[in-house]
Amino acid sequence: MWSDFFYLKPPLSIKIYSSTTDLPINWNEQALGNIFLSKEYLEILEKSAPTNMICHFIGLFQDNELVGTALSQFLDLNQMESFGERDKCVKTTTRNVFFKNFCSHILIIGNNMLTGQNAFAFSDKIDKIQGLQTLKKASKELEFIFKNKGLKVHITTFKDFPVEETTEFQQAGFQNYFQYSTQPNMLFEIPNHWKSDQDYIVALSKKYRDQYKRARKKAEGVQKRKMHLEDIIKYEETIYDLYHHVAKNAHFNTFFLTKNHFRIFKEKLKDKFLFYGYFLDEKLIGFNTLIKNGDVMDTYFLGYDDGVQREKMLYLNMLYDMIAYSINKGFKEIIFARTALEIKSSVGAKPMEMYGYAQHSNSIANLAFEKVFSYLEPKVDWKERNPFK
Repeated sequence: MWSDFFYLKPPLSIKIYSSTTDLPINWNEQALGNIFLSKEYLEILEKSAPTNMICHFIGLFQDNELVGTALSQFLDLNQMESFGERDKCVKTTTRNVFFKNFCSHILIIGNNMLTGQNAFAFSDKIDKIQGLQTLKKASKELEFIFKNKGLKVHITTFKDFPVEETTEFQQAGFQNYFQYSTQPNMLFEIPNHWKSDQDYIVALSKKYRDQYKRARKKAEGVQKRKMHLEDIIKYEETIYDLYHHVAKNAHFNTFFLTKNHFRIFKEKLKDKFLFYGYFLDEKLIGFNTLIKNGDVMDTYFLGYDDGVQREKMLYLNMLYDMIAYSINKGFKEIIFARTALEIKSSVGAKPMEMYGYAQHSNSIANLAFEKVFSYLEPKVDWKERNPFK
């Protein structure tokens, strides 16, 4: 009995911050090397988050010592101009009406702008199960904060965890949450023996080496330029138009970036944020962005002129450029995120299923959550490719 008493873990306390200026001095130490939980990245969200998003930063403490960090995002879908214009059908109309009326306020523990586990980082001083239980309490406290602002949270979700972490969520008491999986995260692992992009080309089978050569041939005349802060500012209007064209034609949207987002990103992350513009006859026709996160390269948002994209195979060439840069600079993995699964598969990315947990605030709606979710976000049919020998 006494031994049980002495080994009881002290409870964790929570502090919820709405401003990065209030974060503890050692916040970045507890972010454990994940740039997307660093103070610098959180400042980007603070200054240029989508207009329908409210971010909070969660600190977990044990005896006044910071032992965990987490991010929450509240989305108000009523402020969306469009959820996605690609699927103009009855299902899309029904989905939009449903979201407007029953699911318009979503509280996310995690990052809806990225793919992968960017929700939290726990010190090894605490038990992960205890940390998840504490984050669940933090979500309830956030619901209360928004309620006091006149905003009722409809859905609370913890998003983007690999299958090996699902057991920990069950042990932490998430049995009443609906476990879901949407499109997989597309990951490109770079073999240790690859030292340059030529190693990648050699590893391709004849069919996909021909695809590579054809894409590169098509892109003749297109100039790729590394763009600095002053360039991003100069082309800000065009950049946003190119981004918005791609974003509004996506399958489903819950936010749109602000016009100054890429400028703020470059100001805060500097060389850890890469911005490449693609020019044809001195006109900006496309761009892509990359974020260095330790030895992992995260792909971020991109944009392009759709007509030129098809003619020049611009998107495929962007993927090849991202792979080449990451290999040449010694990165171990590229996170290509979700969407465009088949074309990412054709360049060598592999799918990794990601799971989330969601709960509706209405107990009756929560019972039907699984059927409704499956109807609104059905599985995407696609064929996995293997471009290597």
